[in-house]
Amino acid sequence: MANYKFILSGGGTGGHIYPAIAIADELKRRFPDADFLFVGAKDKMEMEKVPQAGYEIKGLWISGLQRSLTLKNALFPIKLISSLIDASKIVRKFKPNVVIGTGGFASGPVLKIASATSIPCVVQEQNSYAGITNKLLAKKAACICVAYDHMERFFPREKLVKTGNPVRRDLTEKLPPKEEALQEFGLAQDKITLLVLGGSLGAQSINELIRQKIGFLEERNVQLIWQCGSRYFDTYQEYQSSNVKIRSYLNNMNYSFSAADIVISRAGASSVSELCLVGKPVIFIPSPNVAEDHQTKNAMSLVGEEAAVMIAEKDLESAFDKSFDQLLRDKSLRERLGKNIKNMALPNATKDIVNQIIKLL
Repeated sequence: MANYKFILSGGGTGGHIYPAIAIADELKRRFPDADFLFVGAKDKMEMEKVPQAGYEIKGLWISGLQRSLTLKNALFPIKLISSLIDASKIVRKFKPNVVIGTGGFASGPVLKIASATSIPCVVQEQNSYAGITNKLLAKKAACICVAYDHMERFFPREKLVKTGNPVRRDLTEKLPPKEEALQEFGLAQDKITLLVLGGSLGAQSINELIRQKIGFLEERNVQLIWQCGSRYFDTYQEYQSSNVKIRSYLNNMNYSFSAADIVISRAGASSVSELCLVGKPVIFIPSPNVAEDHQTKNAMSLVGEEAAVMIAEKDLESAFDKSFDQLLRDKSLRERLGKNIKNMALPNATKDIVNQIIKLL
């Protein structure tokens, strides 16, 4: 068997990093002797997360364009040229068979260089609204793996393959028993459990909402698993109690999802894909601070199928209590939302993406 070489590039957030790691893990399972190299942005979280997953990574001096006039934008052309030169050296030295980009500005230079030198490239777009880097790379890509319908708005139709988004392997297997999961967190077996997720870095508006609602939840006999994010842990850990379990990050997501009766979450692509797999009723609170407002579009694609509830951040004060009470009171609504969201899951995404990559070898 040929000793294949793969470059994977993407980053900035967990939503771009974890799919790349999942794809690499599946490729490694099929080609144990293959060589892997990740390429990310020098000061971003991929420089820590990728080595933790057991892969080598090289960093480029690159960042995205800011929306306002800043010094960072003035540096952008210099960073871009520097990154293209470094990416060219990396590609020439490593000689990959295929290059895979999972989005985020870090993937731009590597895929640009690879496609210019006739190395086949696969683009994986996680969101229902395509990111700017992937849109720019699409013309030269050999294949574009997407998670939503109607993506021909952004990409050449003949290159599209609907695969879904790769998710952590522990979620594609059966979740642990609920009793065991509640025990793991030291929570009661006879209460409704709310799981709050703000993404890998945390979400201030969701954290503030939950802080204000602790009394409201206790009155309704609801207990809480609250992932507040590393940058907010010190602020909120004082609210820890027998009913409120606060974590900066949840490593055991399979236990967290198993324990949950209701989930509150951001609507990043990876979160949406994971929540589809586990089939729990969800209130999405999309981040309004992301490019093209893509989290709202991700959430709306589920709301349109009666598979989730969405509350815009600006409407939290007026709409949260009523929406939450309705879910709490109406068990059949919870069951319906859980069933409908599970119907939207694409559990074989990682394998299907790897099948597309293998076609190009």
